[in-house]
Amino acid sequence: MRDVMDQLEGWWKNGEPAALATVVNTFRSAPRQPGASMLVGPGGEAVGSVSGGCVEGAVYELGGQVLTDGRPVLQRYGVSDDDAFAVGLTCGGILDIFVEKVSPTTFAQLDQVTEAVRQESPVAVATVVAGPAERLGTRLIVWPDRVAGGTGSARLDDAIRDDTRGLLDAGRNAMLHYGVEGQRRGEGLDVFVESFAPPPRMIVFGAIDFAAAVAKMGTFLGYRVTVCDARPVFATASRFPSANEVVVEWPHRYLQAEAEAGRIDRRTVITVLTHDPKFDVPVLEIALRLPEVGYIGAMGSRRTHEDRLARLREAGLTEAELARMSSPIGLDLGARTPEETAVSIAAEMIALHWGGEGVRLAERDGPIHAS
Repeated sequence: MRDVMDQLEGWWKNGEPAALATVVNTFRSAPRQPGASMLVGPGGEAVGSVSGGCVEGAVYELGGQVLTDGRPVLQRYGVSDDDAFAVGLTCGGILDIFVEKVSPTTFAQLDQVTEAVRQESPVAVATVVAGPAERLGTRLIVWPDRVAGGTGSARLDDAIRDDTRGLLDAGRNAMLHYGVEGQRRGEGLDVFVESFAPPPRMIVFGAIDFAAAVAKMGTFLGYRVTVCDARPVFATASRFPSANEVVVEWPHRYLQAEAEAGRIDRRTVITVLTHDPKFDVPVLEIALRLPEVGYIGAMGSRRTHEDRLARLREAGLTEAELARMSSPIGLDLGARTPEETAVSIAAEMIALHWGGEGVRLAERDGPIHAS
């Protein structure tokens, strides 16, 4: 819903119902991930995408039907048949899409959700997408410290609340399965949880020209980007317009303070680009000992890398800790320019996150998207 939230809220505030279609489950090589959304507006407008064009026409028609009769629908779209005009996914994937009517009556807490998202405050929306008719489309809004809404069953609400907070902490969307009264080993009721966690962080150490390109790439990928360098002449906002913040501080001091404040988590990406040991080694010593970091990469030549490893070993880091460092940073794309290098770094981050192998898809068999 995040990608269509502004338009949806505008209609909601005007009391104009819209149909919201959300990808709630995927199988095989589906083109969009759970949480991707499309709107059918009060004037017939189509906003957003659920499949990159494969089934949008059919979803648009279904959205019009839901707007008319008000009944939510969970619809599965699979592989196209031999008819070139059949509705389906030519990529071979399968999508489950939940279509519901959204208005101040059906989604009274929408303004609270959108405000939390704008404030970068964690919130999740748990919606019943399959089950008894009286529960279908009911929802529980979950914050770390409170809830709103409900499904009509206190036991089910309690189960959803506890499970959703775990997903919210990890920043994950998921389909949860329960018995109709919230039994954890039961079946017959499905709940889609869409987590709106604050954006993951990218911390770029080293205010060099490559850092500007990496910061721009990080923003493009949805990270909240911080550039940090101890040299005030280089660490300026004008040099890094894509960054959310530019900090003048010794890298190791800044990272230590952020870790102690609880602002480093398993989604955080750390890139060390100075390739100067007086900056690199102290900050890497801290980064590699943090219990949860999504990615740690360090720029430099093979010679710089070997010298860095020797210094870190002298500082007492174990081989297991050193193995967490991607150095030299990035995938082998033959990159030369700062912009090409930023693509190389981003490619490595994505591959490690999703379990990709970093090889040409044309040389591989099997599904494109890892499960």
